[in-house]
Amino acid sequence: MALLDILEFPDPRLRTVAVEVAPEDFTPAFQTLLDNMFETMYAAPGIGLAASQVDVHKRFMVIDVSEGHDDRHVFINPRIISREGTQVCQEGCLSVPGISADVTRAEKIRVAALDRHGRPFELDADGLFAVCIQHEMDHLDGKLFVDYLSPLKRDMVKRKLAKSRRAVAA
Repeated sequence: MALLDILEFPDPRLRTVAVEVAPEDFTPAFQTLLDNMFETMYAAPGIGLAASQVDVHKRFMVIDVSEGHDDRHVFINPRIISREGTQVCQEGCLSVPGISADVTRAEKIRVAALDRHGRPFELDADGLFAVCIQHEMDHLDGKLFVDYLSPLKRDMVKRKLAKSRRAVAA
């Protein structure tokens, strides 16, 4: 397996709206890409990774909110079909390293998607799992959690990340 490069804010490629995965996309190479995304997510470390974050602009994502990395979920062409309640959660993002902020999301969701083999399924999610699904789905729409922040806070995030990159490069 190979680790993939994760795009970082404000890379404009993160704003690309992903296109649906087609039936002919379910190839052995696609299965390898899914496995590589899990490895990349675990190594980062994170609990979710959208294809858009690794510069693949198709509608799929991987999620595992378990502590033991033993509850893998693949969502292909996901759609939220119902939302209930609200919750505020402190979110971070592998594409916005070292930054977190409160974001309001639905407390419970029902999502419909295809699994890694193209079989349709629906599931109910709440808590952290629901937050993670909504966060990763935002990526597929070219949206980042920093978009929920005020323009002033978003600019502060850009400056902080630029400063961090300069320090690493020095």
